[in-house]
Amino acid sequence: MTALDSLVWLQERTALGILSPTLLEAISAVIEEQTIPANTRLIAEDTNPVALYILIQGQLESDRINKTNPTAPYGFLPGAVINLQELLLEQLAPQTVTALSECHLWAIPAATFGQLVAQYPEISQAFSRQLAQELAQLTTAFTYEQERTVALRPYVVTKAQRGIVGTSRYAVRLRQEIRIAAGDRKSVLIFGEPGLEKDNIAALIHFGSPQRREPIIKVNCGILQTSGADLFGRANGKPGLLEWLGNGTLILNNIQELPRELVPILAQLLRTNTYTPVSRNDETVEAQTSKARILIVSETTQPTIERCIGHNIKVPPLRVRKTDIKAQVDYYISLYCQARSLPKPKVVPEAIRRLQAYDFPGNLKELKSLVERAIVQAGGAPVLTEEIFWAAETKKKRFRVNLLNLYPQLRRFLRSDWWPDKINYGFTLTVFAIVVGMLFIGPQHRSENVALNLFWAWWWPLILLGFPFVGRLWCSICPFMIYGEVTQKLSLWLVPRQLKRWPREQAEKWGGWFLFGLFVLIFLWEELWNLEDTAYLSACLLLLITAGAMIFSAIFERRFWCRYLCPIGGMNGLFAKLSMTELRAQQGTCSAECTTYQCYKGGPQKGEGMETNGCPLYSHPAQLEDNKDCVLCMTCLKACPHRSVEFNLRPPGIELWTTHTPHFYEVALLFLLLSGVFLHRLPEIQAMGLESIDIKPFLPHLVASILALTIPVIIPIAAYGLILLVYKLQNTKPRSFVELAYGYLPLVLGANLAHYLRLGLGEAGRIIPVTLATFGYSNSTMPVLVAHPAVTAFLQGVTLIGSVLLTILLTQKIARQPLRSLFPQHLATIFLGVSLWIIIVGR
Repeated sequence: MTALDSLVWLQERTALGILSPTLLEAISAVIEEQTIPANTRLIAEDTNPVALYILIQGQLESDRINKTNPTAPYGFLPGAVINLQELLLEQLAPQTVTALSECHLWAIPAATFGQLVAQYPEISQAFSRQLAQELAQLTTAFTYEQERTVALRPYVVTKAQRGIVGTSRYAVRLRQEIRIAAGDRKSVLIFGEPGLEKDNIAALIHFGSPQRREPIIKVNCGILQTSGADLFGRANGKPGLLEWLGNGTLILNNIQELPRELVPILAQLLRTNTYTPVSRNDETVEAQTSKARILIVSETTQPTIERCIGHNIKVPPLRVRKTDIKAQVDYYISLYCQARSLPKPKVVPEAIRRLQAYDFPGNLKELKSLVERAIVQAGGAPVLTEEIFWAAETKKKRFRVNLLNLYPQLRRFLRSDWWPDKINYGFTLTVFAIVVGMLFIGPQHRSENVALNLFWAWWWPLILLGFPFVGRLWCSICPFMIYGEVTQKLSLWLVPRQLKRWPREQAEKWGGWFLFGLFVLIFLWEELWNLEDTAYLSACLLLLITAGAMIFSAIFERRFWCRYLCPIGGMNGLFAKLSMTELRAQQGTCSAECTTYQCYKGGPQKGEGMETNGCPLYSHPAQLEDNKDCVLCMTCLKACPHRSVEFNLRPPGIELWTTHTPHFYEVALLFLLLSGVFLHRLPEIQAMGLESIDIKPFLPHLVASILALTIPVIIPIAAYGLILLVYKLQNTKPRSFVELAYGYLPLVLGANLAHYLRLGLGEAGRIIPVTLATFGYSNSTMPVLVAHPAVTAFLQGVTLIGSVLLTILLTQKIARQPLRSLFPQHLATIFLGVSLWIIIVGR
């Protein structure tokens, strides 16, 4: 490079360009060229500079080896003048300078440069003036930063509290949305329920972005002035937060609390990145451009704001992220214990399941406070048990007690081979065949046939008494479906094939009406042919129902007949709604822990979960809201590896006024079962002034039976017509007839129980002499145990009175209406109760 080129290069490319050409010529005359290999140290920190260096080509980097006084490393570009200040002020080199690549330098030895400075005082003067100007600029900048810091300090967010904890698909998706939002400068709307730490998500977006070193502030919209002066500033006056923020990030928290006047102004800011400072009415102010990034936090979507937003992030509530609860609990425990130097306790699985069963309306904040409270309550215990996590109960879990936890022996029995397989295949299968055989070949009257006595005097009263306590428990040991299962297994063994899947849509639509029709035929058959006292006809009834179970089991998988078509199952499911027990599962545990659904589909052994074929009724215990779809076979209890299944004690019939879905076919069956009691009491009805009508011939008997099944239904229908009239006068709308009809369910159960108490208390105790008579032995000296007619009448009366009162109470719970509005239905209940009293207890 020629001397002229060197002079021009110094003048245009270096900080020495402020000197006069004469001085630059003098400097260029003493320049020495040097080449430094890569990874060579040029200057050692805290040493006297040996030369003034000017970088011509290559890469140099400074660093501080002495970490007691650290400084940020920085690089040098071509044209950089190194050691100038140190040589002028006679200072030590503050940092080590190393060549990252081969570098070409101009060097002026320190002694030579000192002679130039002594010869030309203008060098020191020129750089003194420059340093003074830089100092003034730095002072101005420092003052501005001080004012900026004071203005922003109340709102500054120093760091993100935590990342997104968990591995659920919701957590993965949320992390992905945060990364996408952090990759650009578009505005973001973060919305979700309270307690989800949405402001922390906003901080994660900022600190994950390239602008992470810029300031980030959070402003609560509820405290903003309606004029917006604190945000936008005043014209020719105090700057607003947007101006102080510069390229930083603004979090507008709780945007739903933003003053209404500021909504269109904020929308304009989001659309155009411009705003107008607040001014007087007659003052014209130019719009200002904002370089800040806007992150908006809200509990709901904001239509006006949402249209102007670049990214929308919906934060999922904790109740749909049950899989993440265990990780969240571990994180909060670690956080709390680390801050207080406490040993970290373990959490038992039962406690996690209890937390997963809770919906957390307060979301993460509620979970955090609950965990901290549990640690304090544990008092340093190494294990956190479920008892100390006492979150508020959800409505579905309220007033429930899990009997499996109270009685571990019950849990062991229900998970054993005894329930129900050994009972079914070791006892019921054989006994049912014997009973049917005895009905066919034994004596034909109830007083002489033990099988007929067992069926009418024992089975009917006991099953009716069992409904309020154990629901459809009978169905789990029902002989009809045992023979159906045997048929299913044998048919698959003889003809290997794939059984048909359930036609659910058609079954849901018509199955209830099918079993209703079967029940009508059974009632008529029972009355017209006197099934109660004809053994072989009772056997035919049992065989017909068994044949239906066997036929449909050979066609369809699992227990299709039991769920949709069995008339006895339909009655059991209806009365099971009144039960004080229920089988359910913890929905949170199922959604968080379970991935195989073995309780529903079946599968191999997993953990404590046994190998099963899945629920025979295709019901998932976590989705059950009605006892009618559960036969208490406990297959789900055996299959579940997470101890999620519960057998709860609950208020009787609570589902009828909480989660119940009414169906017309159930209401039809309900009133049929009520009318059936009147049908069974035709002789008593005829004795009430109708003796002149002869109903012994088949046709009159059939007509009378149909009337007995029809007329009682008119009373509830007429009562509902009066209710409609009352509500019409009040200009309100009542609940539908099909909903209110379930209020009669206690009366229907009580009426049937009162009817069969006559057989249970009057004939069940004759089992020993009846057994002897069955096999042809004398029974005159055998003991009997029967109730006095007065005792039977008393118990029947108490049953009817109690069922009337419970019907009125249940109707009120279902309707949630004033008593006077439902007076017609209550009057119908009392009328039906009195009618039943007359024909059952007697006048």
